[in-house]
Amino acid sequence: MSESLPTVRWGILGPGNIAKRFAEALKDVRGAELAAVGSRSQAKADAFGEQYGIPRRHGSYEALVGDADVDAIYVATPHPMHAPCSILALEAGKAVLCEKPFTANAAQAEQVIAAARRAGVFCMEAMWTRFLPPITRLRQLVAEGSVGELRMVIADFGFRCGWDPSSRLLDAALAGGGLLDVGVYAISLAGMLLGEAQDVAGLADVGSTGVDEQAGIVLRYAGGRLAVLATGVRTTTPQEAWVLGADGRVHLHGPWWRGGRLTVFRGKDTQDIDVPQVGNGFNYQAEEVARCLAAGKTESDVMPLDESLSIMRTMDKLRKLWGVRYPFE
Repeated sequence: MSESLPTVRWGILGPGNIAKRFAEALKDVRGAELAAVGSRSQAKADAFGEQYGIPRRHGSYEALVGDADVDAIYVATPHPMHAPCSILALEAGKAVLCEKPFTANAAQAEQVIAAARRAGVFCMEAMWTRFLPPITRLRQLVAEGSVGELRMVIADFGFRCGWDPSSRLLDAALAGGGLLDVGVYAISLAGMLLGEAQDVAGLADVGSTGVDEQAGIVLRYAGGRLAVLATGVRTTTPQEAWVLGADGRVHLHGPWWRGGRLTVFRGKDTQDIDVPQVGNGFNYQAEEVARCLAAGKTESDVMPLDESLSIMRTMDKLRKLWGVRYPFE
């Protein structure tokens, strides 16, 4: 079980597959209470509530965010609904943890951030990998100068989905494609270490449904630092990552985005680091929300809103290069 944390009464908005992982994760967070679920379908809310023992089950998003016994909302809808659902919750005074990608584009991200700051309410992108113990250890290693000056990040995340043009992964109307679904993990990793990309380049295979099925990406940061990334929803990649410095490198063994073993190389020295973690990994971001709320913070220092906006800007630039535009834009 996790550290002792203040009680947070959670409501899940959108009872889909990703919401199931979050519901399971809350079992490993002390002080977390899964109090309510909201869906546009009462039947789906009831079924999800029955599965996870949730006492209050709402047949609309409005009813969920209006529930006085809910402190925080986990937004788990398809990508295009992240912004309107987050704003709905923020304007109701609820803290928001919005599933990655933060929104479908930068313009939507700006709207959510403005709403959060206007309301003075906590908001954070649910980039769950950033809070995993191995990734926390990676940040410590870099800060300690274990690899010297950072020069490059190499990372990939791709898998091969089945061919269903109407699926979330391949439907442009649902902001499908590899970039927003899994490429965002690699871009976020690079941004965590290198800042905001100054220049973007890359090529994508845009399929018949109008989404990027696979892509190779190069990003340039201040000081000439680079990120070399690969992603896709129709191509399985090794799912490994390397952080390269002037004096050494760190290997994040695959699947790196799920946490696991790190290997540090410095000269002739090699150090394997196993960082234990509990639960399915989603629990750590819930703990961060609890800590921030207890401290009266409206943003996380680990996943600040301006960084989520930066990531969306980078992905917008890449999509523009590739000619990928969603119907709702």
